[in-house]
Amino acid sequence: MLTTLRRIVLEFSQEAELQNALERMVYSVKKAMKTDCCSIYLADYHQQHFLLMASDGLAKTSVGETSIGFSEGLVGLVGQREEPLNIADAQQHQDYMHAPEVEEDDFNAFLGTPIIHQRKVLGILAIQQKESRHYTENDEAFLVTLSAQLASALANAEVKNLLSHQQQKNHGVKQLHGIAGAPGIALSEIIVCQPQADLAAVSLKKSTDSQKQLLRFEQAVEKTRIEFNVLSSQLSEAIDDDSLAIFDVYKQLLEQASLGHEVAAKISKGWRADSALKLVIEHYISQFEAIEDSYFRERASDIRDLGTRLLVNIQQQAKEELELPNEFILLAQDVSASLVAQYQHQGLLGIISLSGSNNSHAAILARSLGLPAIMGVNAFVLGQLHQQQAIIDCYSGELFINPDEGLIQEYQYLLSQEKALTNKVMEVAQLPCITQDGRAIEVLLNAGLSAGFEHSTKLGALGIGLYRTEIPFMNRNCFPSEQEQTQLYRKVLQAFPKHGVTMRTLDVGGDKSLPYFPINEENPFLGWRGIRITLDHPEIFLVQVRAMLRANQGLNNLEIMLPMISGVEEIDEANRLINQAFFELKAELTKDITTELMSVSNEDGHLTLQQAQQKAQAVSAKLVRPKVGIMLEVPSVIFQMEALAKRVDFFSVGSNDLTQYLLAVDRNNSQVANLYDAFHPAVLNALNSIAQQSAQYLTPISLCGELASQPAGAILLLAMGFDKISMNGHNVPRIKWVIRHISFEQAQNILDKALTLTTAKQVHSYLNEQLEVLGLGGFIRAGY
Repeated sequence: MLTTLRRIVLEFSQEAELQNALERMVYSVKKAMKTDCCSIYLADYHQQHFLLMASDGLAKTSVGETSIGFSEGLVGLVGQREEPLNIADAQQHQDYMHAPEVEEDDFNAFLGTPIIHQRKVLGILAIQQKESRHYTENDEAFLVTLSAQLASALANAEVKNLLSHQQQKNHGVKQLHGIAGAPGIALSEIIVCQPQADLAAVSLKKSTDSQKQLLRFEQAVEKTRIEFNVLSSQLSEAIDDDSLAIFDVYKQLLEQASLGHEVAAKISKGWRADSALKLVIEHYISQFEAIEDSYFRERASDIRDLGTRLLVNIQQQAKEELELPNEFILLAQDVSASLVAQYQHQGLLGIISLSGSNNSHAAILARSLGLPAIMGVNAFVLGQLHQQQAIIDCYSGELFINPDEGLIQEYQYLLSQEKALTNKVMEVAQLPCITQDGRAIEVLLNAGLSAGFEHSTKLGALGIGLYRTEIPFMNRNCFPSEQEQTQLYRKVLQAFPKHGVTMRTLDVGGDKSLPYFPINEENPFLGWRGIRITLDHPEIFLVQVRAMLRANQGLNNLEIMLPMISGVEEIDEANRLINQAFFELKAELTKDITTELMSVSNEDGHLTLQQAQQKAQAVSAKLVRPKVGIMLEVPSVIFQMEALAKRVDFFSVGSNDLTQYLLAVDRNNSQVANLYDAFHPAVLNALNSIAQQSAQYLTPISLCGELASQPAGAILLLAMGFDKISMNGHNVPRIKWVIRHISFEQAQNILDKALTLTTAKQVHSYLNEQLEVLGLGGFIRAGY
């Protein structure tokens, strides 16, 4: 039977038209199970019923016409119970519903199973027989297995079928679903952007003229670099924050010391320029796609984008300009940051990417530009959507194709409300983040690549709560030197001279390994990563800490944060190494300055050695040991807070990882990602416990994670007693507005109630209700 199962599912998946696939499937199932009738009903959630879509055995005239309510009949019962129903004499069952138009009076035996995809009932598969009998266990097992295997194929087939005008006419407006990459709403015409070159289509070939091939590549690199400079310049007119750093990454990769060097090396071995590029780019892509961490895995998209642009210029293809309307929504298989930059000033209202996540650089850039974006929409034929009217609701992740007039009017109203709210929140950007009854909380930035975010202060950020130092380590083919790191960190610290900058030490591992320092593990999230690696390799840790200390001279706004701490031993060892680096550097500075002063003194004879040493010591005294804190992201630290507080200056909760570890959910695994929820009662109670213990031990506490950038999350963190929260720049004024329009007492009352709830769904419902009561419903979605 396994062969039969596979054949039926394969035939269903390969059929282009959904109706044909359904008809063929019911015929095949009826034949395989030697029964008298097989039918399939699909769920219509707008009409709240199951519609008979195909049958081999029931009246042909009833197909597409007969519907059964979600709470009606045996079919409805199967959907409600979400389990198989095996009945010997269906017509005697209390839930049997007689539908004369289907002509099933001769059928008695009934076996129905739900078709469920990601916890949603898509339809019901049922078989019937004239003989009154219970179907066998083997029959039931076969139908259950078939339904489970059909679920994913049916979900994809339904997506493809949504563009059928007839179906839209019969069953109301249909929508596709994706991931909300950047909040907002857009209503406009879709413009599909197809890639101009395809690395996968490049055949691997060699050339006898390596010099000519190298010249082709170098010319393509130069042309691509100019293109990125233009895009970056255009973007800088609209934004000036850390989102622009993606173009620094592109430029670094083009340098001879990085990707460019590797391509040149392949060319020198006889490969053609396009073949060499294909080999290198695909190698990089495979490395990044193997990384578990969602942020770094999304870098594969950036590498692919860079490779495609280089290939276009190697092949010297003329770039075809899309015919653009005045306003449009851009759709592509993989919307890249450079595509966003290319079209953002040409009437771009929103973004739809069939792949990617809210960690992609395109999504990050969209948030900075205030462009709504939906990522990871189910795949279908791109060409079918070109120039179609659409609405994207990037609060819920919904995409409506060819909406009717009623839906258009509804979303036009929501758009007007959203624009009004955006203008309002900017009014408080430069005001303190303080509640109506005087409770303050600092709002900081999460950042990570360049110092190009200094003007994010115009959004009201008071420093950097998390600077991810590992990203510069990844855009190279070897560890960066102390001098290189010093220059980079200095720029970051200078961007906020009057505010603190918290730099996290290198946080890599099997989930985000370096190309030149590969780590392969079965379970990277529980493996060799973060502080565990850098303590095992003190030479890496000491160089980085020394660079941070050097960069901090005269500024003294640095704070060092240690990631992935699970026990006090790690802090003790890290503190020992930080002290070692500090005193070594202090001694080196004293010696270097003394030597320099004596060199000058020998020329004019003004200083003695003792005087030079005293002056040098006075200068080196300006080298300050910064505050050292730890990230609370491993659950074990919740039960060691007193001991930890004696060893560090501050705590910072990494809510993304802490949530993941507490709930045992890989948020990058689509099968369980829906279980990942920072508003889960266990997570909220853990955060509240952390905040209370921090206050008890007089240790400052902050949080850097997605929870802080959500209005309801910020209110709860305020009430818990967090001193600081950090997020991307776009959300800073929004969170300030929310905090300034609530009292601390109100926030505490909301927290007290939220902590008594037992499910994440209850928490979300309650918090949304409270935001509406407070007049802050517009932050849930526009118009509320």
